[in-house]
Amino acid sequence: MGAVITNIEYVFPEQKISNVDLANRFPDYDFGKFEEKVGIINRYWVEDNETAFDLAKKACEKLLKKINKEEIDYILYCTQSPEYFLPTTACVLQNHLKLRKDIGALDFNLGCSGYVYGVSIAKGLINSGQAKKVLLVTAETYSKYLHPNDRSNRAIFGDAAAATLISNSDKECIGEFLFGTDGAGYDKLIVKNGCSKSPFDPEAKEVNYGSNNIYTDNHLYMNGPEVFNFTSEVIPNFTKEVLIKNKKEISDINQFVFHQANSFMLNFMRKRLKIDSEKFYINLEDGGNTVSCTIPIALKNYSENMILKDQEIAIVGFGVGLSWAGGLITINNKL
Repeated sequence: MGAVITNIEYVFPEQKISNVDLANRFPDYDFGKFEEKVGIINRYWVEDNETAFDLAKKACEKLLKKINKEEIDYILYCTQSPEYFLPTTACVLQNHLKLRKDIGALDFNLGCSGYVYGVSIAKGLINSGQAKKVLLVTAETYSKYLHPNDRSNRAIFGDAAAATLISNSDKECIGEFLFGTDGAGYDKLIVKNGCSKSPFDPEAKEVNYGSNNIYTDNHLYMNGPEVFNFTSEVIPNFTKEVLIKNKKEISDINQFVFHQANSFMLNFMRKRLKIDSEKFYINLEDGGNTVSCTIPIALKNYSENMILKDQEIAIVGFGVGLSWAGGLITINNKL
C-alpha cells in the first residue's frame, strides 16, 4: 500500500494589504527595496472577527466540491492559531464539515515545518492501515499576533489556509522523510504571553528591536538574523541528507519546494545547493509568508502549470521551534 497527494485547495482572506498600503503606514521605509529583496508584493489578513478556523472551513469546502467527503477517515489540523485552547479544532472542523463520526481528528502545533510533518504523518496512517484518506489542513493567522508598529513582520507575514487530500494508492508517491529539532532556539520566533506560562498582559511594555520595529510580549517576536543563520547553516546540508535518504541526486528532482520564507533566503540556499533557478520554486509575490500554508500553496500553483506527469518534488519546511522537516513526493496530476 502506498500514499499519494491527490488534491489541494487554499484560500486567502479578502483583505489585501499591498506594499503601497504599508508604505502609507511606514513612509520612512523603502518598500521598493523590500519588494526586490524579499519578493513580497501583497499579503492578506483576516478581519478582527475572522479566525484561522474560518479560513480552514473555506479551504475544506472548496476541496469537498471535488471529492467524496464520506471517504475521509482522518483529519490532521496544523495550526499555531487555534480556535480554542481546548477543545481540539480538528474536532470542531469534523462537525462543521459534517464528516463521519467514526474518524480520527487531531491538532498539531507546528509552524513552517508543519505541512511536511503532516504529509509524513498522513503517509504513516495510510501505510499502517489506520486510514485510507486523510484530510490535512493548515491554517494560520499570524496577523493577529503582530504589533501595529512592527514594520518588518507586518511586511512578511500573511494569513491563509490550505486543505490537502492524501489518499491510499497502489503506487507509493510519498517518499522518505527526515526531521530536525533545536528547542534551544525556541525564543527566536515566539509569542511569550497569552498561554499557560505567562498570561496576556494588557500593560505589556513596548520594546524596540531591529530597525525601528516595536513589539510587546503579547505580540510575535522574530529574531530575523538568528533565524536566517539557522536556516542557512542547517537547511542546505539537511536537504542533501533528505536526497541521500531517498537515494536521489539533485539532478533527479524536478522541483524543490521549500517553505516560502523570503526570496533572499531561498536564493541564498539555492545557490549553496547549486540548484538551477528553474528547478527551485520561489513565488511569494501574492500572499507572502503564510507559515505552514506556503508549501501546499506552492504545490497547488506549480501543479497548475505542470506539463509532464510524475514530477519528483522535494519539500522542505523550517522555522519556529526551531523545527525543520523534509521529504520527497511524486505529483502525477494537477492538484
